[in-house]
Amino acid sequence: MKRTLLLALALLMAGRVAVPAQQISNDANPLYHPLSIRMSTLVVPPIPGLPFSATALIENKQFMPDGSVATTRNVNLIGRDSRGRTHGEMRSRVPVSFQGMPPLLEVHLFDPQTRQQTVYEPAARIARRQLRPEPRQPANPSNSSNPLVKVEDLGSSTIENIDVKGTRRTVTIPAQANGTGADLTVVDEYWYSEDLHVNLLLRHNDPRTGERTVALSDIKREDPDPAFFEVPQGYKIVDMTPPPGAPAANPASGPAGSTP
Repeated sequence: MKRTLLLALALLMAGRVAVPAQQISNDANPLYHPLSIRMSTLVVPPIPGLPFSATALIENKQFMPDGSVATTRNVNLIGRDSRGRTHGEMRSRVPVSFQGMPPLLEVHLFDPQTRQQTVYEPAARIARRQLRPEPRQPANPSNSSNPLVKVEDLGSSTIENIDVKGTRRTVTIPAQANGTGADLTVVDEYWYSEDLHVNLLLRHNDPRTGERTVALSDIKREDPDPAFFEVPQGYKIVDMTPPPGAPAANPASGPAGSTP
């Protein structure tokens, strides 16, 4: 039983919306985070030949004990060029009443040809640069042998005139594993574009943390401005690449398009 519970929790983490990086060899599997968020930073798979840019609205709803709903949002810009270079942002979480774009905290750039990751912070005018190793080949999470995981095909649809395929993944966390005294059901819904190799819509529902929706809009299927993938002038560049033989650092903030 203990191993089953641990497997269920591991599968839950593998399918989380808080999505670190994509693996190109697995991005055809919409359950293997083909568009992810790490600390509110959207991560795009670094795939050459499939340029696009989009606005990503991240809405968070938390259900309070008094029955009220606290709703916040992020609005981030993301993109990828024909070379596979990626751009992802981290902006402040703001109330839904906030007008305009939330303040920009960080921008994550990644170049798959050079394996160079750059994270720059507008407030500090600092850009941290690091060479990333080649990605490891991950194993796809297996759901078929776990009775606590249910995967459903939701069929096909279109989002912004782009064909998408829907998948719903439901994980049941037994009462003895979640500390609430009752079974919990966590539901993730993905609407995946095989053309762009990203999810255009994600919904994550966890009774403990609330609901999160990530929706892409204003999708342009062309190369963004090259400046979108470069550090602006006036930044101090700091090389964070570890010396040869040093253990690899944990990519806590994760580059856009990197692999953990």
